[in-house]
Order: sequence, then C-alpha cells, then structure tokens
Amino acid sequence: MAEKKLSADDIVLPALLRGARSTYGGAIRDALAEAGFDDIPKNGIYVIGAISRMGAPMATIIRQLGVSKQAAGQLVDALVLRGYLERAVDDEDRRRLTVALTERGRAAAEVSRKTVERIDAALLKKVGREHIAHARATLMALIGLGPKGDDS
Repeated sequence: MAEKKLSADDIVLPALLRGARSTYGGAIRDALAEAGFDDIPKNGIYVIGAISRMGAPMATIIRQLGVSKQAAGQLVDALVLRGYLERAVDDEDRRRLTVALTERGRAAAEVSRKTVERIDAALLKKVGREHIAHARATLMALIGLGPKGDDS
C-alpha cells in the first residue's frame, strides 16, 4: 500500500519546528566535525554562537537555554577545557568571572555562522523573502506566547 504524502497542514507545528531545527542542527554538527570541532558538547555551539553574535552575558544564555546553573557550569567547564572559551576575572568586579571566546571558539562560531547562512540562502531561493518574513513573524509571536514571552 502506498504511503500518503503529508502536507504541512497534516503535521502539527511542534513536529515541523523539530524537523526545521534538525535541518540546521545536523548541518551545523556536520560542518563543525568536518572542520575539526567534533568535541563541542550538546548546547555548546549555542553558547559559542550567543557570545559571538551578541556578547551575551552567561546569565542571559543560561536563561535562554533553560538549564540549571549547575548544568550550565558543567557546559562552560567543558568548553573551557576543550579550548573554546576562557574565563577571566571581571575588571570592574573582582568577585565575578567573565567568559570569552578563544581563537578556537571564534573559528567554531564562524563555521556555524557560514552553515546557517548557507541554509538560509537555500531557503530564500526555495520560498522567497516574503515567506521567510512571515515565518519569522510567526515564530516571534509563538515565542511571545511562551512562559518567558511578553504575551502570556
């Protein structure tokens, strides 16, 4: 018996989001491994990317990840030990530590960024700018409905 081909309307939105995330995640993992960065732990590239893109403070990154402080600390420890991040004493508050990308961390962030750009370009070619703009607006609205959003 032939399997029915499903349309986007037949698939629940969480499943579509998971599949879309897998497209990016798989491509990023493959590109990182090919470039010699195959030791980045789960959620590690998110931390590296957030620091690279926005210089985001660790407290913000931890909140966005939705993990415990202990789990975040272990992730940072692993990234420091593997040479992606470095810790330093904050010049303004000696009780605090800052986290910054090393050269290896910046290189991994660049591989990730280029991979995302490649997928984004393929998506733009496939569906066009207007559809991407609508998808972004929809995803932002969905995020706003969540427990950490403004519209709850």
